[in-house]
Amino acid sequence: MINLFIIIPMLSCNISSPEPIDNQHPVYIIENQDYSEYSRAYFASGCFWCVETIYESLEGVKEVYSGYAGGSTVNPNYYQVMTGKTGHAESIEIIYDESLIKFEMLLKVFFDSHDPTTMNRQGPDNGTQYRSIAFYFDEKEKEKINNYINLLSSNSIFGKNIVTEVKKIEEFYYAEDYHQDFEKKNPYNPYVQNVSIPRFKKFKKKSSNYAKIKDDHK
Repeated sequence: MINLFIIIPMLSCNISSPEPIDNQHPVYIIENQDYSEYSRAYFASGCFWCVETIYESLEGVKEVYSGYAGGSTVNPNYYQVMTGKTGHAESIEIIYDESLIKFEMLLKVFFDSHDPTTMNRQGPDNGTQYRSIAFYFDEKEKEKINNYINLLSSNSIFGKNIVTEVKKIEEFYYAEDYHQDFEKKNPYNPYVQNVSIPRFKKFKKKSSNYAKIKDDHK
């Protein structure tokens, strides 16, 4: 039993992160990328390392970036966000081709790839920075999100109340460079091995009848 209590904290997204270099938020620069012709969507559903991997696997998704959204602190860094005092949640920005994948599909993937009934928690990660949020740009997206939540609730899909926030995206701050594509860069990280990869496999199995997965994720 003692060993169990030692292992569980070590599988936290916070514990697995590198130590901070300083108190400033390094500017993450997206070089030589023009995504102006594509659409964007934003979600938060736990550790962004896991969520980034799930959305990057989808056909029609061009790129996914990890970052922070939903709070009030301007230009936060990771070690500020993990205190839970900035109001931000670990979030992802999805850049996608609407001719290949629709917002409704991204929304379905969002609810199929995490537990939207756990308040301020996802798996081993606990805190407001890990809360569930479906962000929207306009009233049309807001209506789609609320309608889908009502559908899930009326059919008792999760058996518990959905606590997902529905929030307008005001600002998205890109996370530090070492967070981007974290799972690809750190395949043997204990958190990746024990939490992120199993979460992706669970989603892949659940979505096999409706989601198109890229060849490099098969």
